[in-house]
Amino acid sequence: MECSVPGTVAQRLRDVLARIEAAREKAARPPGCVRLVAATKNVPPSKIELALDAGLSIAGENRVQEALSKMAALKARPVRWHFIGQLQRRKVRSIMGLFELIHSVDSLELAQEIDRRASQSGAVQDVLLEVNIGGEASKAGFEPDGLLGAMPALAALSHIRIQGLMTVPPMTADPEGARPFFSHLRRLAQSIADRNLPSVSMRELSMGMSNDFEVAIEEGATLVRVGTAIFGARHG
Repeated sequence: MECSVPGTVAQRLRDVLARIEAAREKAARPPGCVRLVAATKNVPPSKIELALDAGLSIAGENRVQEALSKMAALKARPVRWHFIGQLQRRKVRSIMGLFELIHSVDSLELAQEIDRRASQSGAVQDVLLEVNIGGEASKAGFEPDGLLGAMPALAALSHIRIQGLMTVPPMTADPEGARPFFSHLRRLAQSIADRNLPSVSMRELSMGMSNDFEVAIEEGATLVRVGTAIFGARHG
């Protein structure tokens, strides 16, 4: 059941895309530098199809089994899949080669497992490193200082390509409350980029969701993960 967000899926998608473009222009950033990842957790394939018909190109899934069933249902559609949820090491094998980008690599051990599985299949997997930018005990991710220390070991993995960073900042009632966390992630990415590590790019910053994606864009987001503003509230 949808609530709180009026209009059809197509109308809401167009509204979100317009808001992304307005935020990009406000920040004087170049056209095409921000992409929408529609967060499709608990959204049925039929509703995802409505968004695809309206111009969506990237869907982001949080759960492996749910993602696999939707991929099967939508295999005839030209949709690109990103994994945006917490990934357990034991599930890595089942998703290799299926996702264009994994946003949520939250530990060196997970990165090593992805690297191992990608090596076995002769592939190289693009990933983002998840950063617990607010230092919250309830959230996964590298601590900023810990990530800097882990970068040499991460850069040595030959079957992953590190494309940037991802974060989920602490919840705030005012979207402006998230700005310092987004700014922190951008500065952290720059400090990593300055090291010129092999197979490490900081071209992507995955940050910003339905309640704060415009602020995230102003602070440098290249990927925004938006679900509720497109599909309405979901449960589960």
